[in-house]
Amino acid sequence: MRIATWNVNSVNARLPTVLAWLEVARPDVVCFQEIKTVDEKFPREPFESLGYNVETHGQKTYNGVALLSKYPVSDVRRGLPGDDTDEQARYIEALIEAPRPVRVGGLYLPNGNPLGTEKFAYKLAWMARLHAHARTLLAQEEAFTLCGDYNVIPTPADARNPEAWTGDALFQPESRAAFRALKGLGLYEAGELGNQPPGTWTFWDYQAGAWQRDHGIRIDFHLLSPQAADRFAGVETHRDARDMDKPSDHVPVVVELAD
Repeated sequence: MRIATWNVNSVNARLPTVLAWLEVARPDVVCFQEIKTVDEKFPREPFESLGYNVETHGQKTYNGVALLSKYPVSDVRRGLPGDDTDEQARYIEALIEAPRPVRVGGLYLPNGNPLGTEKFAYKLAWMARLHAHARTLLAQEEAFTLCGDYNVIPTPADARNPEAWTGDALFQPESRAAFRALKGLGLYEAGELGNQPPGTWTFWDYQAGAWQRDHGIRIDFHLLSPQAADRFAGVETHRDARDMDKPSDHVPVVVELAD
């Protein structure tokens, strides 16, 4: 089973690019972030024509996540547990009813900028909720991945120019500690399992020629439960997607689990 995560930065604005990538890469399951549309305006038909079942958790203009699967899905969850007042559409989860089922949670973790504001506090609170939910999922002892745009640069090695990010919420000690604590529950990061080489970035800003200068960072991850890690067969970061027509500033990351 091939499971992809991709922050598409507006699914409607980049629909031809997204569809072109799907037709070539052919993942079985896809988690999109920043779809930037309400559920009713998500372009379901083009994805359904490629054989995907479509589940969305949208929001007007901002955020929004979607989960596509070539297998039937069940037990769909929209929204991260722990705060019933949170109206931001940042989490979707479902059980993928393959012959060997896998639970997939797709997430768009808050950016947190600027520092010293409620946005950074919200980021850390959201990460605490994710930590609690991951602990609950681990107790079920099933194969799962929590994948998406984590908006965290875990280590200096995850940035081409780490000094440029010292004042950014993505690279703060609190953000990095929360990410380490999440992994510390017993989750396995797919890039590490696959021994991806240094410089395997997943995001290049649109500004200041970041793509042309390869000033990238690695912030898109699959965190696998032990049961999923036992089935790990490989991971791919599709750098070429950043050079497609009208690209997102992120690229897809695809993990393969043995059937």
